[in-house]
Amino acid sequence: EVQLVESGGGLVQAGGSLRLSCAASGFTFDRYTLGWYRQAPGQKREGLAWISPRYGRTDYINSVKGRFTISSDSAEKVVYLEMTELKPEDTAVYFCAADPNPFWMVVGIDEFHHWGQGIQVTVSS
Repeated sequence: EVQLVESGGGLVQAGGSLRLSCAASGFTFDRYTLGWYRQAPGQKREGLAWISPRYGRTDYINSVKGRFTISSDSAEKVVYLEMTELKPEDTAVYFCAADPNPFWMVVGIDEFHHWGQGIQVTVSS
């Protein structure tokens, strides 16, 4: 059974940093594409960053480039999202997702196969 468990969320002041972690199990980590998404109240879910642990490829949406960094640890089967220069508009529930299809096929899409339960990030002004 595929499981994705996020941790590291919480309350932070604007300009601060947080690192989210997603512990993965139940699948061959290096063969999947992993991503981070978020959903703010009343808004659609938004894809933020994606990584191919096997090939080290990453991609980001423009609004988080330079502020957020996605990385992974294949030995520990964890994917991270390092978030810096946080803004109040970054407040949302953040989700980790995994998909068995190649990076080039799924980067940027919303229909990943597996999802974590989500974790709240709140940025105060």
